[in-house]
Amino acid sequence: MPATEPVRLGRKRALPSCPNPLFLKWLTELRDEAKEKGLKIQYTYQKAINSLNKYPLPLKNAKEAKILQNFGDGICKILDEKLQRYYRENGKEQTHGSGKRGKKREYVPQRRSGGYAVLLTLYKETQVPGSKGYMFKMELQTEAQHLCDKSFTVPDLGSKYTAWSSVSTLIQKNLLIKTHNPARYSLTEGGLALAERLASVEQTNTDGDREEVRSELEATEEDDNVVDLTGSDEGEEEEEENRIHCDVDDVRSSGKPQNSQTTTTSRKPNAECLLPGTYEIMLCVDFIETTGGSHHRKQELVKELQRNGVNFDIRKLNVGDFLWVAREKVAPVAGQLRAPVGRELVLDYIVERKRMDDLCGSIIDGRFREQKFRLKRCGLRKPIYLVEECGSAASHLSLPETTLQQAIVNTQVVDGFFVKRVQDVRESAAYLTIMTRFLTKLYQNRTLICRSRELEGDGGSDEEERGLPSCSLMSFAEFNHGAVKNKCQTVREVFARQLMQISGLSGDKAAAILEHYSTPHSLLTAYEQCTSEAEKEKLLSSIRYGKLKRNLGPSLSRTVYQLYCTQGALT
Repeated sequence: MPATEPVRLGRKRALPSCPNPLFLKWLTELRDEAKEKGLKIQYTYQKAINSLNKYPLPLKNAKEAKILQNFGDGICKILDEKLQRYYRENGKEQTHGSGKRGKKREYVPQRRSGGYAVLLTLYKETQVPGSKGYMFKMELQTEAQHLCDKSFTVPDLGSKYTAWSSVSTLIQKNLLIKTHNPARYSLTEGGLALAERLASVEQTNTDGDREEVRSELEATEEDDNVVDLTGSDEGEEEEEENRIHCDVDDVRSSGKPQNSQTTTTSRKPNAECLLPGTYEIMLCVDFIETTGGSHHRKQELVKELQRNGVNFDIRKLNVGDFLWVAREKVAPVAGQLRAPVGRELVLDYIVERKRMDDLCGSIIDGRFREQKFRLKRCGLRKPIYLVEECGSAASHLSLPETTLQQAIVNTQVVDGFFVKRVQDVRESAAYLTIMTRFLTKLYQNRTLICRSRELEGDGGSDEEERGLPSCSLMSFAEFNHGAVKNKCQTVREVFARQLMQISGLSGDKAAAILEHYSTPHSLLTAYEQCTSEAEKEKLLSSIRYGKLKRNLGPSLSRTVYQLYCTQGALT
């Protein structure tokens, strides 16, 4: 029985054509001639052919081929003679390196792919009257998801790519522009033209599908014995269920519920939600808290949490030392080693842990004020300072104990943080354990809705205080990305950090100044418009800050004026 030919799976990739076809042709002829005569130089020609096939650039003459392996003076001389003869017969305009290249195909994303959905979504945004002309990442992903078959956030099983990966291709093809920080995505002129064509094709397909469905329904209605399914209330039940689960807007003061259509539209950006029972509360521990420094003390924290039965995960946190997330429960898939990654929403509680020696060092090098400022801007509403080793442990530090105690009190009273004092690592672990159980009970019957920090701002809503069964939270990925310490900063953010370097100018005071003068240029312009020196010194004195709306005062206003308007060194 003859052996069957092995089956070859896949398809062959087309080999790129040689950019020097004449040289390749002549070398092949020389090799074949030498082979017919039985000369060993055929092997030299074959090696030269292999080198030429690997070279990706066109050669103007044979002398340039000397850089290639196995191209000696003899071969180059023969090729030059053939090239000169070719020029005499065909003219120099027809160079040996020219070859027919196919027309470059225009890039058009496949229907219902990531690039297709992004282009259509941005195009529809531009057609809305009063459109801002761009979209943020989270907003774009949410709006484009229903136009794409793949997920924009979760990769397929066995792959590390999501539908969002196609955005880099759109930017490379000059169809999309990415600007600002946070990133804003908008269409180029070419992208707008392509998206318009895709939208017209999509509309044609949609109309065709509707005509086909309508004709089928008309044919169905001709038979009286067939029940008309177009009036089914299945869609209404589904809409009502989604409205019940995902509606976080309370009933208006008049007692009248909102229109279902209005409710559905208003909740569209927050369509992704975690229903009660579909998620678990988990403590996230920054990896710095478990590595480096006193290894024994840091491992003791992990052992205490394990002993207390706390569900925790060690990961990199860009701000804070501990926080809690609601992780979606995902069932493992048969045949897969690992279960799919579930969505994670960050609860509104974050903990910064400080030993007294660390607190002393952070006050000296300025980290203390910066960390509090970043905690205020991280988007979580309830920051907690966990202070270890209060009392006699501070006696051997470089700062007086009274200074450290004053810093702790200021953190609670002035900055509005909740401060929890503990004696050692075991008490810290006990506090984290109690908080984990408290939050598990607090959120057990709540519907959690994913909100975008870019769309709704840093401050969260007050659903929790009102006792509503739903609350809106940020995704962990967006929270951690927004808390990166060394990311690109705007002029406003740099100006705020400059102001906070002044003694006595807190984050609240800096924020109050920024409300009136968002950049140094606007502040200097205001100083130039003042008519006298005294007016310049008192320019900021009447600005109100904080919850009590106190004035900044003339002393601090004079200090800021001297910093930005004094010529030469400050005395």
